[in-house]
Amino acid sequence: MNTLRNSVQLIGNLGQDPEIIKLESGSKLAKFSIATTDSYRNANGEKVEDTQWHNIVAWGKTADIVENFLVKGKQVAVEGKLIHRSYENKEGEKRYISEIKCNELLMLGK
Repeated sequence: MNTLRNSVQLIGNLGQDPEIIKLESGSKLAKFSIATTDSYRNANGEKVEDTQWHNIVAWGKTADIVENFLVKGKQVAVEGKLIHRSYENKEGEKRYISEIKCNELLMLGK
């Protein structure tokens, strides 16, 4: 059951080309977002689509794969863990962010 703790699995489409950041330490970071869409019928029988956006971060070799193969619109499956963190912006305001640290990535159809 330990493998189920803080485990996230998503299939979605990239909303834009990934952002690649090369750190002074030599590490590479890839940031991108994917959209997942669910649909249901409301009380009037009308189809309603609900799209959620998810921020994804990938490090190291996974970031290399993201840099070389992923582009806007590409469908991917992501497995990772949910991370919540906070930071202060340039104006000193505290900001909060939730993101998924990608452990595994699978490129799909499109």
